[in-house]
Amino acid sequence: MKEKSRCDWCTGSEIEMDYHDQEWGVPLHNDQQLFEFLILEGAQAGLSWSTILRKRDHYRKVFDQFDPLLVAEYSQRKIQRLLSDAGIVRNRLKVNSAVSNARLFLDVQAEFGTFDHYIWQFTDGTVIQNNWRSQNEIPANTIESDAMSKDLKERGFCFVGTTICYAFMQATGMVNDHTVDCYRHNEIKNISLKV
Repeated sequence: MKEKSRCDWCTGSEIEMDYHDQEWGVPLHNDQQLFEFLILEGAQAGLSWSTILRKRDHYRKVFDQFDPLLVAEYSQRKIQRLLSDAGIVRNRLKVNSAVSNARLFLDVQAEFGTFDHYIWQFTDGTVIQNNWRSQNEIPANTIESDAMSKDLKERGFCFVGTTICYAFMQATGMVNDHTVDCYRHNEIKNISLKV
């Protein structure tokens, strides 16, 4: 049986391949999962995504399954415990931003009804279908990620630069950046048409 063709970036490890095959690029509309990706993409800044994937289960455990209501209430004592936990990225700015971003996330929910409704406005509520032939063609940011980053920063969010925002858009299926030779490209395209 012929091996499925996949995006080049995911072939380095089993965990990356599983993530690519099951999650990456699937349109996501669940607020708690969107919050998880917002925090994890920020934690990944300057690191490899495979590092974050390996730590993801532990992140879920110590960040209360990324429930923004709970994370928003974290005390300085809880933050200190997180900073001493080798199972996550122990960067004070990133951990503090997870807590402050949770509070801002709740503000956005209060204003827009859901974070989903807010964040998907940057693609007019639809998946941007790209047709890249190779990883080299995929941009680090776009007009949409620039606008998202600008708006999030104006609201006080941290670790939301345009490159992080574009990675968030890729992960949550706001854009289909599977290369055209990847078996997931058409699958995601078909899922997107049903959303």
